[in-house]
Amino acid sequence: MKGKALHAIGRRKEAVARAFLKPGKGEVVINGKNLQTYFGRESDRIKVLRPLVVTSTDESFDVMINVRGGGPSGQTTASQLAIARALVRSNPELKPPLRKEGLVTVDSRVVERKKYGRRKARRGTQFSKR
Repeated sequence: MKGKALHAIGRRKEAVARAFLKPGKGEVVINGKNLQTYFGRESDRIKVLRPLVVTSTDESFDVMINVRGGGPSGQTTASQLAIARALVRSNPELKPPLRKEGLVTVDSRVVERKKYGRRKARRGTQFSKR
């Protein structure tokens, strides 16, 4: 891995995140912005950094993430999965602790489609007596 960045993709709902890891001091850049600037909520920032914290590599990699689509929650989880996959690619021995924390498992849940004759996927029309 001499100087070459590791690349991995993570997906969640409509969000797709591409993570690039290279040896460094632990800087995280998302779509050209600092982690604190891009994700306003503290919980989102903690979630994105979770794979690095679990494997104790938060000070040894610089992370650059390109993420598009979806909302803040989907982008957070997609970024988390992309970082976890890149870490496994760098060192396969990191997979068991990441697996134990549920960080390499893909969350395949997506929005249920709307059905005809209904207002939403399951919500019917309101009943009117008169």
